[in-house]
Amino acid sequence: MSLYAEHLGASGMREPEQSAPPVYTQSSVCDSNSAKSITRIAPSPTGALHLGNVRTFFINWALARKHGWDIVLRIEDLDTPRVKPGVIDQTIETLAWIGLDWDSGPIIQSNDLPNHHAAMVQLASSRRVYPCSLSRTQIQLASNAPNEGDHEIRFDPALRPSEIPHAFTDKQTNWRFVVTDDPIHFEDRFLGSQSFCPAHTVGDFVVWTQRRCPSYQLAVVVDDHHQSITQIIRGNDLLDSTARQIQLWDALDFGPLPHYTHLPLVRGADGRRLAKRHGDTRIEHYRSKGTSREHIIGLIAYWSGISSTRQPISPSEFLDAFNLDTLPKDDVIFTKEDDQWLTN
Repeated sequence: MSLYAEHLGASGMREPEQSAPPVYTQSSVCDSNSAKSITRIAPSPTGALHLGNVRTFFINWALARKHGWDIVLRIEDLDTPRVKPGVIDQTIETLAWIGLDWDSGPIIQSNDLPNHHAAMVQLASSRRVYPCSLSRTQIQLASNAPNEGDHEIRFDPALRPSEIPHAFTDKQTNWRFVVTDDPIHFEDRFLGSQSFCPAHTVGDFVVWTQRRCPSYQLAVVVDDHHQSITQIIRGNDLLDSTARQIQLWDALDFGPLPHYTHLPLVRGADGRRLAKRHGDTRIEHYRSKGTSREHIIGLIAYWSGISSTRQPISPSEFLDAFNLDTLPKDDVIFTKEDDQWLTN
């Protein structure tokens, strides 16, 4: 039996009104004092965990344990073409090895497709989604250049069909969400006031794919709602996605929003987000060289403002010392010295 199957069902190891745009403040998000706060650690099994995403997960875990939040482990496996066999088990094992625990899960995202389908039915009934078979080239010819970083082409609302259907019928084509022109303002618990306008940055974005499954944007909104997530901790590369997800959340009438905390990323010396091009930064790579988890956590602590030098630290020591208020705001640069310290 695989690790994730073994853990399923058991606890883990531990058209809008044209009024002024809303500002999402404390009164419009989930009140963590009135109900149990819940966060999620949500790796995607498209490859082995590396230092960048493990740092985010570790900070997420530390915040949860400090504040008494429950942790849901959710495996986001809907990016089907890129999911590799055996990576789900490896991901769970690696998280356990590094010292993380959780209170429920692992929940496998692809097992909840009925909830995602129901959300599409609801969005279609209010004419907030429509099928779209335009190719990337066709969209690009009618659009601006891709957004920096993710190469996402803005879908001009002028490309919307003249009539939007009110039923979700063709599940074998892409469906797009009708964005509003309003900017989305929200308070981030680490970065403060944020404002994005999806209509200007990405336009109508895909919420259902021709693979007969939801896109990332819809899937995480539906899952966060059904799993009662109140605290979302993730990388700052997803700030713009938060604005899209807030529009979806409101369109689905899901009620109070979760709290959002977006953390600095780990980048290579070229300033780009940590990836294969920066060498082998997988946790498994360092384990195979005999690197202890205390060395990896120590590097994360060094990056997180806990220590001024690289030194081995246990999970409990990291937990005791971590403070979001002293976490550096700038993204981290992974250096040769970091790699050498882990491997020597």
